Amino acid sequence: MDSSSVYERLIHEMAGGDREAFRALYTATKDAVYGFALSILRSREDAEDVMHDAYIRIYNDAGAYSPHGKPLAWILTIVRNLSLNKIRDAAHTDIIHDDELSEFADHEDTIGKATDRMVLETAMKVLTLEEREIVVLHALTGYRHREIAELLDIPQGTVLSRYNRALGKMKKEISGKGDRND
Repeated sequence: MDSSSVYERLIHEMAGGDREAFRALYTATKDAVYGFALSILRSREDAEDVMHDAYIRIYNDAGAYSPHGKPLAWILTIVRNLSLNKIRDAAHTDIIHDDELSEFADHEDTIGKATDRMVLETAMKVLTLEEREIVVLHALTGYRHREIAELLDIPQGTVLSRYNRALGKMKKEISGKGDRND
């Protein structure tokens, strides 16, 4: 059974009030949810707040979920909307600090690798919000560019160009050739 089927089953069970299904869904998706919120908000505390709010909304709205075969996209859309609302409400401009990144590396096993951590750090420093979303969705969830385009409601060509531009920026930064005045 693929993860989408499992997530859909868990959401359906949550709609019936099953708290164990909620725990299982949380355990399976928390790293992607946190990482995606962090990529948008660039603040550990705000990402944790959004993560908390997102799971409350997911639990409360489970009965309204309409199975499309993409439950993680539904979850991440909630996270994205809450994150963007938080930015709008707070005119959020904080910069992520290295200690926040290291805590996330501990929080997420797949990002715990030095290479992945370096990519995440670089993405947070040099990429725009739109570029960070695409890179993190691709890296953390394994979404294909077509799926990211659907989730973010932008053309696939835009996703591809932003992704390639983001990779170029990160390579330039990692190689030490990035513009230090950005």
